[in-house]
Amino acid sequence: MIITRKLAPGRLVAATHNPGKVVELRELLSDIGFTAVSAGELGLPEPDETADTFTGNAELKALAAATASGEPSLADDSGLSCDGLAGAPGIYSARWAGPEKDFRAAMQKVEDGLKAETSEDGEVDRRASFVCVLSLAWPDGHVVSFEGIVRGQLVFPPHGDRGFGYDPIFVPEGETETFGEMDPAKKHAMSHRAIAFAKLKAFLAGQVG
Repeated sequence: MIITRKLAPGRLVAATHNPGKVVELRELLSDIGFTAVSAGELGLPEPDETADTFTGNAELKALAAATASGEPSLADDSGLSCDGLAGAPGIYSARWAGPEKDFRAAMQKVEDGLKAETSEDGEVDRRASFVCVLSLAWPDGHVVSFEGIVRGQLVFPPHGDRGFGYDPIFVPEGETETFGEMDPAKKHAMSHRAIAFAKLKAFLAGQVG
């Protein structure tokens, strides 16, 4: 038996200390009656991300915030998964950029890694996915998660200065521009995060779940 749960419109704790993510959440959720307040604003600690999957880390962060705040909480975990690197950097996508958040260096690390995996016939597997998991948790430990995935190809050198992270090396399927070149509105309509948010919003609006 599948047990589902609804959540009445109101305040959601965003399990993040990133002001930019909170602004994004507020914009995405306001039209269905939800307001996001960050874990940072509430003075909640950031838990160590010790899980080995995107879903595991998102749920870990959401449950920690819900338990500490006593309110429903939302967290995300996302990253780039490269077929030619056995899924790396994956959950370590941010860590590849180091403490300075140097994603130019991280993108170079991806390129170098793929070159090292070049096949005998000179082929490089440039297939990749952007993955985002959003987890919604309640203080009693109930949690639901929503996944968004966009498939594409990697290109080098990086193209474009829009977006952030690994956007300049990722061309989504069916497109010719990287996320780093693409108009932000177009990217936000098709990104892995947009797909996950659409599922979350449908759940919150009572359309599914």
